[in-house]
Amino acid sequence: MWERVRVAYAAISLLAVVASVVDAQGVQINFETYKEVEYAGYDGWYNNRAHPEWGIADSPLTRRLPSHYQDGTYEPSGWDRPNPRTLSELTMKGMTGMGSFRNRSALLTFFGQQVVEEILDAQRPGCPREYFNIQIPKGDPEYDPDGRGGREIPLLRSRYDMSITGFSPNFPRQQLNEITAFLDGGLMYGVTKAWADALRLLSSESGKRGRLASCFDQGVAGCVEDVAGSYPAYNTIGLPMANPPPPRDHYLKPSQRFFKLGNPRGNENAFLLTFGVLWFRWHNYLADMIATKQPDWSDERVFNEARKWVIATHQKIVLYDWLPDFLGENRKPEVYKGYSSAVHPGVTHVFQSAAMRWGHTIVPPGVYRRSRVKTDGTCDWRNTTIFTSPHTKGQYFHGVRTCNSYWNSVDPHEEGFEGKVENLDKFDGVEEFLLGLSSQVTEREDNIITEDLRGRVFGPLEFSRRDLMAINIQRGRDHGLPDYNTARVEYGLPRRETFADINPWLFNGTYVAHGPELLANITEFANANNWTTDKCDIWVCGLLETTEAGPGELFGAVIKDQFERIRDGDRFWYENEKNGLFTKGEIEQINNITLFDIIKSITKITDDDMQQNPFIATDSPCFQPKQLSQLDMEPCTPDYVDKTVDFKRETFDYFTGSAASYILTFMALALFIIGCIAVLIYMARDRQKREAAERNRHRKATTAKSSKDGATIFLATEYVGKKEGERSVQVKLGTGKQIKVLNDRGKLLRTIDLRNHNQLVLYVEADQHRTRMAIHVPKEYDLILNFDYTADRDNALMQVEDFLGAVEVGRRRQEMKSKDLMSSIVTKADRQKQLEKFFRIIFAQAFKEEKAREDISAFNSKDAKDVLTCELTRAEFAESLSMKPESLFVEQMFNLVDKDGSGYINFREFLDVIIIFAKGNPDEKAKLMFDMYDVDGDGKLSRDEFKTMLKSMMDMVNTEVEQSQMDMLVDSMMEQGGVKDREQMTQQDFINILGEHKQALSNAALNLGANVLSPGDAARNQTVLKRDNTALRARKTIIRAYQGTDERNGGASKDRPSRKIGEGLKVDTIKVKKYTTNPVMKKFNGFKRYIQNYRLHIFWLTLYTLVTIGIFAERAYYYSVEREHAGLRRIAGYGVTVTRGAASGMMWAYSIILVTMCRNTITHMRETFLHLYIPFDSAIALHKIIAMTALFFTVMHCVGHAINFYHIATQPANDLTCLFRNYFHYSNELPKFHYWCFATTTGMTGVLLFLIVAVMFVFATQYARRYVFKAFWFTHNLYPILYILTVLHGSGNLVQEPFFYYFFLGPAILFTLDKLVSISRKKVEIPVVKVEHLPSNVTTLKFKRPTNFDYKSGQWVRIASAALGDNEYHPFTLTSAPHEDTLSLHIRSVGPWTNNLRKVYDPAKMQPDFGYPKVFVDGPYGEGHQDWYKYPVAVLIGGGIGVTPFAAILKDIVQKSAQGAKFNCKKVYFLWVTRTQKQFEWLTDIIREVEEKDKNDLVSVHIFITQFYQKFDLRTTMLYICERHFQRISGRSLFTGLNSITHFGRPNFESFFDTLQDEHPEVNTFGVFSCGPPPMTYTADKACAAMNKFDGASFIHHFENF
Repeated sequence: MWERVRVAYAAISLLAVVASVVDAQGVQINFETYKEVEYAGYDGWYNNRAHPEWGIADSPLTRRLPSHYQDGTYEPSGWDRPNPRTLSELTMKGMTGMGSFRNRSALLTFFGQQVVEEILDAQRPGCPREYFNIQIPKGDPEYDPDGRGGREIPLLRSRYDMSITGFSPNFPRQQLNEITAFLDGGLMYGVTKAWADALRLLSSESGKRGRLASCFDQGVAGCVEDVAGSYPAYNTIGLPMANPPPPRDHYLKPSQRFFKLGNPRGNENAFLLTFGVLWFRWHNYLADMIATKQPDWSDERVFNEARKWVIATHQKIVLYDWLPDFLGENRKPEVYKGYSSAVHPGVTHVFQSAAMRWGHTIVPPGVYRRSRVKTDGTCDWRNTTIFTSPHTKGQYFHGVRTCNSYWNSVDPHEEGFEGKVENLDKFDGVEEFLLGLSSQVTEREDNIITEDLRGRVFGPLEFSRRDLMAINIQRGRDHGLPDYNTARVEYGLPRRETFADINPWLFNGTYVAHGPELLANITEFANANNWTTDKCDIWVCGLLETTEAGPGELFGAVIKDQFERIRDGDRFWYENEKNGLFTKGEIEQINNITLFDIIKSITKITDDDMQQNPFIATDSPCFQPKQLSQLDMEPCTPDYVDKTVDFKRETFDYFTGSAASYILTFMALALFIIGCIAVLIYMARDRQKREAAERNRHRKATTAKSSKDGATIFLATEYVGKKEGERSVQVKLGTGKQIKVLNDRGKLLRTIDLRNHNQLVLYVEADQHRTRMAIHVPKEYDLILNFDYTADRDNALMQVEDFLGAVEVGRRRQEMKSKDLMSSIVTKADRQKQLEKFFRIIFAQAFKEEKAREDISAFNSKDAKDVLTCELTRAEFAESLSMKPESLFVEQMFNLVDKDGSGYINFREFLDVIIIFAKGNPDEKAKLMFDMYDVDGDGKLSRDEFKTMLKSMMDMVNTEVEQSQMDMLVDSMMEQGGVKDREQMTQQDFINILGEHKQALSNAALNLGANVLSPGDAARNQTVLKRDNTALRARKTIIRAYQGTDERNGGASKDRPSRKIGEGLKVDTIKVKKYTTNPVMKKFNGFKRYIQNYRLHIFWLTLYTLVTIGIFAERAYYYSVEREHAGLRRIAGYGVTVTRGAASGMMWAYSIILVTMCRNTITHMRETFLHLYIPFDSAIALHKIIAMTALFFTVMHCVGHAINFYHIATQPANDLTCLFRNYFHYSNELPKFHYWCFATTTGMTGVLLFLIVAVMFVFATQYARRYVFKAFWFTHNLYPILYILTVLHGSGNLVQEPFFYYFFLGPAILFTLDKLVSISRKKVEIPVVKVEHLPSNVTTLKFKRPTNFDYKSGQWVRIASAALGDNEYHPFTLTSAPHEDTLSLHIRSVGPWTNNLRKVYDPAKMQPDFGYPKVFVDGPYGEGHQDWYKYPVAVLIGGGIGVTPFAAILKDIVQKSAQGAKFNCKKVYFLWVTRTQKQFEWLTDIIREVEEKDKNDLVSVHIFITQFYQKFDLRTTMLYICERHFQRISGRSLFTGLNSITHFGRPNFESFFDTLQDEHPEVNTFGVFSCGPPPMTYTADKACAAMNKFDGASFIHHFENF
């Protein structure tokens, strides 16, 4: 009885529950759970407490079948299977329009798609991208209709777990499922809390608690507030919804057009979107109901409760309503037995890649939309409009075409918004789609796939329509799926040996008419291609199992198994009473809720409008008008209603939109470099112009002064030649019958002697600018002058004509066109060429040299005539002797040679005197010299004439002596000749005076230029003339005489009382060498000695090079091998290898270069024992090497990126998002080249770095340092910006994590500390105590020595002047010695700063009350010269202003010698090379002090006057005779007053070093220190290298150039 009562009560309760669930207003739920419960998470974590990672989002798919990768690890399977596109065409092609055998509705089909979207998302490609394209068979009717071949359907391999899989057969590649495997609401809410919150309204207002945001809440026109008719909010916040390009439109659209849904792909098509909106409405429906019943609950509580119920109802409908109809009645899920933590819910590969894709076969080509049932029992079937079919040109259709709705899903829904389409009443798009889907029979269960999927599915822009069936096959292979029979066996099903065995129902033709034909085609293909069921893909043969009931055995088993595991392995499954989510009563209520109930609740649909089971269309109150076929609908684009195309897809060039910016950017960068060079040249020329203007002002002032002597002076620009260009000149008319041409500084350039001319022709430009004129001078070259203005030209022309008239020289003006004028003139360059020929023929005739004869053999008759008629002017003759035209020597020599007194020297006259030097004996040459100064021709020289001879020769080398010294010298020489008491001497007396030096004249010869050998050399070397473009310029012509044996000793005669360099020291001695003359051994010895001398340099340079190469190679190897398959590497190829290797090389070079800039540290360290192992003196050289390395890598990096950027700009946007994850862009934006270059941190800083580097390196050139030092200084100090930009450049993480700091931190810290030391010094103002202006534009500065300023002789400092800017520092060597109380510098004015320094520190302008401007000093810094004392024998070579470091060293030597200090150096040779001894007279005082205090004979000084090329020639022979006589009688030099020996000519370093070894045989290493112009230091270095080729002592050369 009680049992009956219990049963009756239960029945009544059940009826009550049922009655309470559904009423006319929709589902009404009796909520019984009010306690806090554990809600299901979003990402699936800890659903299974024993295995918290099972089924979570972004977890690997599970394998129910063994993997079948080709290599067992990751290479795709199917290498022995047919082409996927071929199989698609063979097994799945056919006409649509056949309805489902069981009247399955289209709603069931697309509901199935949203089920898949709930549990499975493995569509995102891997990163880096791996393309697994599908080869398109040649002649494919849709993709290769022209039969070209070589085309591919693009396909990317799926993401996989890169942490532990894909490395070995034990852990083959496992693809990832990006959402949870559970039916847990990911479809509605997303798989993260953040995503869910982005969907919510998040409001505590009444009526809004717990709701998802709608477009009405956004205030969008046409959106309604009521649940029935509402739509989700638009994606205005930019959620990363999937957003491929709609193939109908073939361009990217903004994702903001989509509705916000939990499923990122929920807007793929209008039908899938319908279900997304359905669940959105269902949530808000439940939230409103819960909020009404629980007014005290928070927004969060209401939301979570509504979410719980949405998930539960979805679970129930999927498992118990949809799945049985999808699989067939015989495949209902097993009865739920409760949750099991041992069940893995993970989605299997075979489910993802094959089985669940069975639904593709029942996808229709389009979907109906209809109204609710009208009162007459009929329905209205809605046509498309211009809004939904904008491409059909006014022809509209019943159904919404599937292929054209891809990613245009919002349009059919928005079409129903009020006011959206003109003359169209508003309607609820969701409602009409649900009604249409439920009334439409889906496609038949067979092997045929609609063309909307098989060939017209969406693709990327570059391939707008793809074959989804071929993709299904390829995807299975990508995931390593085995063959069809293997899958059947694993699921306990029997093998199918033949294709006929797969599905007799399909192939017998009873139910499917095309079955027999299909089997025949398959069999034929299989036989022809050795294709069997063991080589058949699961998707292909599994689809062939399809029957009228639904999926075949294999797919049915896979799908059923998957959903049962999802249910049984879900702790939050609604039927699991142990999770506490629902009471039994609530579970019963959920079990009674159907999809139809939900539809009624969220729309205005009633029982009269739709059948109870919308998954089956049989009972629909408005059954479809007809079965939709592809022929009944609009065509899939790119086909149109009135146009059919051959290619069924569209392409796209991703470089479109980048070409202009790409080209312009790199053109701009290239032009920027050119612009920098142009600016540099402009600045240099501007400076030159300003200096020229200054000189011009000075010239004008000088001109005004000079005009007082009666001469007329005007300014002009002289045209010299095409190559030589123009030069500013002053033209001086008079005094006398002369026209002189002077340079800006008043130095004579040319004299036109009018005494030999009766008439001159004046060429005047009559067209163009009318600013040019030329004075045609017969037998000479023309004077071509250009003026700024025509008036200036005319004024000068008038002055010339007046002057010529005044001196009685005829003139003729000839006006002519500019072109004719320039072709008529003879330029200086033309005259030089003529003189070159002149001298060549002279020497060919005089010396009979074969080389010269070969040169003139090429001359034609005109050349010969020009030479024979050519005559030398006095100025050209003087220039050939490197002398001034007004020199007495020139005058005497010219008068002697000009036998006819014409004022010119013709060919024969010049040849006669040359023959004397070529073949004459010493007496003949002495007679020639005697005759030169025998003015009256009486055969005698008076004492005064003899003095005149000596003075003229001293004048040649700018030498002056006191009258008393001259008298003493003449008396001594005449005494030696035996004519002491006579006032005149005969020719024989003169020869007697020459005495032992007469024989020196035996080798005298007239040679042309530095590159022409003397006859003595010619005899030895068999050559006289060496061809050179300008080597034969007459200004280089000199008369040489080689000294005798005694003179080659480099000292005075043996009776000379003064000290010598060394008894055995010789300059030009030729002796039998004790070393090998074998050229191979010479080279070997030279190499060995080079290694020995520079072993430290070689070691550190090699180490730096190897480290640099290693750094480059490490990154190159990493991106070539270890990252070979990385995305960027695959896109850009080895360009990434190059750029990353170069980037590391740059980071290393730009970092380590800071170490070479640590001057204080280097100066300190070189005083420690480390100098034995590190060549600190080469810091600047290493700085330049590192800079060039950095520049090399910079260029490589930039060129590589130019290529890489091109590749990047040609890639799909999604691929780039994968590669550069830190750079966000909207999905509708295609990042173009200008985006990467200018809108990213890395790109923009890269451009700025390029500009900085370009500026720094252009202005770091020698040209810039010489002409615009201030610009060099400023640009070189941009290095802080360089390093800041470098740090920012890497911080963008564009390609890799930044690691510049690995290289940078150490050098940067060291440099900063070093810089702080310099800053602490540079801020101290130091007063200048003394200033002197010395000859040769040298300024001496003496200033107080700062406290604790310790330095060594030979070191240098950087100074700045308070008057010239306290931030511009320039380096100068200290000329003061360490023991002195003040610091001194000798600064030569050669540039803007030094010129301004000379002006500022002018003793004549100094105001006693204020003193001189103070200076700032940074230093001292060390260099190689300070190590002179470390060598037993030191050779100091100073040239020009390069003597400054040796001034300090010499004074230091004096001090140390006076104090008796002990140091390693035992002998110092100082070689002073100067044009004249007058140039640096201040050094003479220092040398004199050294000689006076050098009691130990430590220092030997030689002075070389380089006025002439050789030590002896006809002019200087007498000077040497004078020097020897004066030294004999006074013990000092006639010219310098020093004990030091004076030589005329450049030193022969190799000969000098050679004899040093004989002088000091015990010395193994000689230290050679040189400072001066590059030619001199190069010659010294070359001599050291030559000496190091032989066995013996080593010569270590340290040099500095200026």
